[in-house]
Amino acid sequence: MRKPLVAALFALVITGAGVAPAVAAPAPAAASTSTSVSAVKADTKAAAPTLQAVSLAGTVALSNCSGSVIRFPNSADSDPALVLSNGHCLETGFPEPGEVIVDQASSRTFGLLNSAGTRVATLRASKVAYSTMTDTDVTIYQLTSTYTTIKNSYGISALTVQDTHPTVGTAITVASGYWKRLYNCSIDGFAYRLKEGDWTWKDSIRYTSACNTIGGTSGSPVIDQATGKVVAVNNTGNEDGETCTVNNPCEVDASGNVTIHPGINYAEETYLIPACFTTGNKLNLSASGCTLPKP
Repeated sequence: MRKPLVAALFALVITGAGVAPAVAAPAPAAASTSTSVSAVKADTKAAAPTLQAVSLAGTVALSNCSGSVIRFPNSADSDPALVLSNGHCLETGFPEPGEVIVDQASSRTFGLLNSAGTRVATLRASKVAYSTMTDTDVTIYQLTSTYTTIKNSYGISALTVQDTHPTVGTAITVASGYWKRLYNCSIDGFAYRLKEGDWTWKDSIRYTSACNTIGGTSGSPVIDQATGKVVAVNNTGNEDGETCTVNNPCEVDASGNVTIHPGINYAEETYLIPACFTTGNKLNLSASGCTLPKP
């Protein structure tokens, strides 16, 4: 996960609770190597004639994280809209290893951004449809608004989640609604297992070094520059060169070998999610092809 909320971690220390993953920095950093909307730094290895500019349209700012309004290939315009963020961004606390939360009441609000990063509306959740930090790191909120309402009222379309596995070398953009910044790089590879503290994630995306994401970018959509579709959700990076500790994830291969990549950041794939949402954007963890962890 990204930079810790100091107060939250201090509270954990004094109460004797276990160490928890971090979410976002509560205030802007004095200096950052990230890119802004007006000055996007691209990874030269990712350049290709078919690439398109990715904007902040459809992203959202949470109180402590980033996110995006998403839809699936079979979503209807009349369906209640969904917001994608991280499991560790859940407002009620970090899900424990093995914990899966479904249909939890929520009235959380989200600042909806346009392409320039201007906040154009406040959206509200009706519930947490799904949240976990087991195998992946994801929270999906259901909103009180439909896609049609958001489009007609604010001119913003939802980002579509790709339902196929991403590939190495794909040019991507991490779009942070919290910081109103874009990070451009490419997919460097995949971690068989990514372990951080007590949590373990499967088949995580490793970025090339140009995506030097910071605290507050947690939950940002990772967008394929060629298709404009969401292929992952940004969630962590190895900050201090430690091994398998909070804010210092390690990669574990199928043979159990452990490696670290100091300064490199990661995301959790999202292609498995569409199969778990059926007609009306309703969660169905028993649907054919759905392999997300179940409660």
